[in-house]
Amino acid sequence: MSATVADQGAARPVLRVGVIGLGEVAQVVHLPVLASLPDLFEVRAVCDLSPTLVQQVGDAFGVPHRYATATELIGAGDLDAVLVLNSDEYHTECAVEALEHGLHVLVEKPMCLSPREAERVIEARDRSQRTLMVGYMRRFAPAFLEAKALLPELGGITFARVHDVIGRNQLIVDQTSHVIRPTDLGRAALEERWERGRRLVTEAIGDVPAPLAGAYRLLCGLGSHDLSAMRELLGPPAGVHAARMWRDGGWIAALLDYGDHVVSYETGVDEQVRFDAHLEVFGQHASLRVQYDTPYVRHLPTTLHVERTDGEALTRSVLRPHLKDPYTYELEDFHACITTGRAPKTSAEDFVADLDLFAELVRHLQK
Repeated sequence: MSATVADQGAARPVLRVGVIGLGEVAQVVHLPVLASLPDLFEVRAVCDLSPTLVQQVGDAFGVPHRYATATELIGAGDLDAVLVLNSDEYHTECAVEALEHGLHVLVEKPMCLSPREAERVIEARDRSQRTLMVGYMRRFAPAFLEAKALLPELGGITFARVHDVIGRNQLIVDQTSHVIRPTDLGRAALEERWERGRRLVTEAIGDVPAPLAGAYRLLCGLGSHDLSAMRELLGPPAGVHAARMWRDGGWIAALLDYGDHVVSYETGVDEQVRFDAHLEVFGQHASLRVQYDTPYVRHLPTTLHVERTDGEALTRSVLRPHLKDPYTYELEDFHACITTGRAPKTSAEDFVADLDLFAELVRHLQK
């Protein structure tokens, strides 16, 4: 590891980081957050298939080493860790290669698209004895953690709801950020990515019609945030009561079995410039809702809304524990896991639980 800096009397190593994939989320979120944590990270290298992104994003963030492929970046050395932010179809390939070279890895959700890929990642992590964290930033928000602490006060859960209905991310990003969108990727590269994705989805759920494959990709992408947070808050469901999709798999609703109550899950993407994502839990004596805003506008707070009945009075309160964005908390935790040897809560095995739930939802969507 590279040089250390003092932090309240203790020395913490500054980790040398490489960023694989320089698209929207890297430009708007990860690179600015890394730049805001100079006591923890130094971005030493970036790579992308687009020469335009490599040059312009590298210049914008002053990154010294720039590569066309992940293999070149990983093989060049001089790194402690990588962030895998490229297209989902390539997450496994890059994570495994980095682990095999002794690097720690933060891989954006979804970690992978098929159970076989998950096995490869877990085997590579175990061989390397390095940290592998999945990028589920919503689970690091202080409001979410406060909700977990308040659950026992609800007096027994009667119902819960997981809701994520948003406009396309670009609608928000285009109003708030400058993003370089390259035009120098050849048709062959795009077709190879699409074909790889098709093969991986077929490997995971079989040769299904295109709308069902689209629903699976929606679950692996947007849905993985919601269902992962639900599992941490409420535990895993016993099964799926029912599920339905419409608009070619772009919208999904389901009822999940929790024994003495159910969880309603609903998600979809439209053309409205808004972001409505929340987890709401109802109890006998109180209820709570964790309300998320778009992560593409940094420092919009995640809030916790609590309702309680006290005697004859109903009280409502809104908690905003901190303005620091969940991505920053996530990267701070990634650093802590690496430097202390603590296992991340958003582990590869944790993600496999989501893959299993996605497959179960797809089985019900086929009925």
